[in-house]
Amino acid sequence: MKTTIRILGAALLCTAAIGCSKKEVKEEAPPVDTSTSTTTGNGINDGASTVPGAYTAADLERDSCLRQRVIYFDLDSDRVRTDYNAVVNCHAKYLRDVPSAALTLEGHTDERGSREYNLGLGERRAGSVQSVLTSQGANQSQLTLTSYGEERPTCEEASESCWGQNRRVELKYGGR
Repeated sequence: MKTTIRILGAALLCTAAIGCSKKEVKEEAPPVDTSTSTTTGNGINDGASTVPGAYTAADLERDSCLRQRVIYFDLDSDRVRTDYNAVVNCHAKYLRDVPSAALTLEGHTDERGSREYNLGLGERRAGSVQSVLTSQGANQSQLTLTSYGEERPTCEEASESCWGQNRRVELKYGGR
């Protein structure tokens, strides 16, 4: 009788343990933004960081609008195009929601124009994105501006299509 009770008790414990176990969820790797050519990936932690204020790639992949991290510009313009308002507003909301988030805005231009002009234009483009982000509630201290001008093209052909790919601001997240 005692042996039967022990066997039933052990079986009950095993059943309870199996029923309460959590399913292991495998996460797929986040999509890679192939519209940029960087050597550091997408500029965010891989999820293994224990640095205070750091966050994982999964945080930025929760919304499809956060996956878009390149804002394109018209020729000789530093004005954020209206077709990118929703994307920039989405990033502003993320920055409001995650005060520890830090974002570098990298301004780029095509090859036309002098080096000095292009560095200035890249900085003005990054500044325009910064203005929209802060007007939507992002904290100025979360943002860093950098201009590369024409120095880091994503396309090197001499065509309008290619030049259009180089007129951009890249949004690079990283912990502070």
